Amino acid sequence: MPFEPVSQQSAPEIVFDQIVEGVLSGDLPAGEALPSERELTRILGVSRPTVREALKRVAAAGLVSIRQGDGARVQDIARTGGLDLLPRLLIRGGALVPSVARSIVEARAAVGPDVAGLAARRVTDDQIARLTALLADLAAEPDPVGQQVAALEFWSAIVDAADSIAFRLMYNSLRAAYEPALPALASMLEPEVGNIDGYRALVDAITSREPGRAEAAARELLAPATAALLELCQALEGAESDIGEGN
Repeated sequence: MPFEPVSQQSAPEIVFDQIVEGVLSGDLPAGEALPSERELTRILGVSRPTVREALKRVAAAGLVSIRQGDGARVQDIARTGGLDLLPRLLIRGGALVPSVARSIVEARAAVGPDVAGLAARRVTDDQIARLTALLADLAAEPDPVGQQVAALEFWSAIVDAADSIAFRLMYNSLRAAYEPALPALASMLEPEVGNIDGYRALVDAITSREPGRAEAAARELLAPATAALLELCQALEGAESDIGEGN
């Protein structure tokens, strides 16, 4: 069983993490019933209310279903999970999961132009001023990793201008998954974050409130890094497949 006794301090959080890790690792496969609350209490060395609170959180995350008389049963996270799982799925066992990385890159490329188009329709004068200031920050940043952080803030401001809670929550999850990899991706993303003219064209299109031009500018800005990142993910998936066949 993928469980270890825990201390009472922050116990619900630790129990939650253990169950989540068991589900994401496959140690607790979809369809399997979790031990009863009483059994989990014994295994983990915590109180029953602690177990109950942790199970409620796991259920809220879409990882298990809880039914009266049937206990807690593991769900298929591909069907029931939310974007908040992305950071946990991206890094498994200290290593990047290529298929998850690929899906994040694809989502970034697909969503970015739509967000830019909405921003051009809804942007306010204050938001235009903020985008202009963030563009100046990006242009002045000499450090490659610092440039990526500045670019993330720039895109966050565009999401704000788009005024879409769905895109905001999606961006938050994608950013949380992406940020731990910033140092490793610095060289690959340099052509994008260093393309100040591309960012300037995007700001100009949004400022002019031209959605079509903003979408095109965003697509052009994101395209080179998207191609490079997808090529990397494909190479990593190929290497992973070769290792699997070798075993």
